[in-house]
Formats: sequence, structure tokens, C-alpha cells
Amino acid sequence: MQLDHSGMEILGDEECRFLLRRSKIGRIVFTLQALPTVQPVNFVFDGEHIVVKTSTASRLATAASDTIVAFEIDDIDTAAGSGWSVVTVGPARRATEPAEIARLSALPLRSWAPGEHDRFIVIRPQLITGRRIPERAPLRAPRP
Repeated sequence: MQLDHSGMEILGDEECRFLLRRSKIGRIVFTLQALPTVQPVNFVFDGEHIVVKTSTASRLATAASDTIVAFEIDDIDTAAGSGWSVVTVGPARRATEPAEIARLSALPLRSWAPGEHDRFIVIRPQLITGRRIPERAPLRAPRP
């Protein structure tokens, strides 16, 4: 097990990809009006790409197209003081080719948000990193 300078376990590429495949909710970080913006989304990882479905008019569809974004997933156990996080960085684009849209439509991805979601945002991770906080004794409240 490889640890970083703060004692957190460094996750390998395969484990990060495994966690991406099994996760359903993540956060996409993009720029909106020159400011960083974070938006939770449900997604699917098809083994190579992170795929998000959104509406044509959404700020995500317009701002996170043809740009570099960050994408993060995590699982935290606050009682145990443990958890993990995976962060990816790479270009995002809107899917426009009919064959690709047909392939993406067949993925097990249904938007949780209300309204029509007719656009696919596809992120190609170029950098994937992950960290795990080692399990520790359960946290206890301080005594009065």
C-alpha cells in the first residue's frame, strides 16, 4: 500500500476505475461566468468515458462543453472517520453524432432531476487520482 505525505492511501488506476464504474453520483466542476462551479450529477462510467445526461438549456450543457472539467466521486463514513475520493480531469464535450447518441442512450443512465434531459455530456478522463482515508477507531464526542 502506497501512502501520500499525509498518510492517505493512494489508489491505483484500476481501483479508481472500479469505483467510477460502481458509483452513481458525482460532482462536476466547470467554469461559469469565469467562476468555478460545482454541480452534483448522476452519471455512468462506460469504462472510458464519464457520461452525464442534461437538458439543452442547462448551464452544464452550455458551460461544460468543449472545455476541461474536473469530476469527483467519494464515499465517506463520518462515524468511522474513513472514506475515499476519486478525482478525474479531462475534456468535456456534448455528444452530437447520431451513432454515438444511440450508443449513449442504451447506457443505464436516467437523469434523476425533473424535466427533459436530451443532451449527453461526455468527459474523457486524462488524469485519474484517488485517495483513501485509512479506517480508524470510531470518533467520539469530547467529554463535557
